[in-house]
Amino acid sequence: MTGIDSNVLVRLLVEDAPDQTDRVHRFLAKSRAAGETVYVSTVVLCESAWVLRSVYARSKSQILDAFEQLLGVDVMQVEEEDAVRSAVQLSRTGKADFADSLIGQLNLAHGCRRTVTFDRSLRTVPGFAVL
Repeated sequence: MTGIDSNVLVRLLVEDAPDQTDRVHRFLAKSRAAGETVYVSTVVLCESAWVLRSVYARSKSQILDAFEQLLGVDVMQVEEEDAVRSAVQLSRTGKADFADSLIGQLNLAHGCRRTVTFDRSLRTVPGFAVL
């Protein structure tokens, strides 16, 4: 298994640098041919969401669509896939962004009753409590 950094994932999702995008596609093809899995951590997803929103002005919906598609890529293993899938859905329907939704879902998956925060916008989000 080989892990990827957020800059590799962003290049794959944005395809704005042809040389680098081509290198990512070749890497994925070689990994697939070798039967090697490509690992995408939750940290990479959160950082990529931030880059896609702040640098590339992608909408919340575009980012969530991209992550949802990523979950279906045969050669990729997404860390905490169930929590990521839940975070995508919660973020689509609620006020929380992807990173907040993922933090909440990961905490629940690891036995937490709730996630405390100072972020008042999350006060009505299930699983969060404002301090």
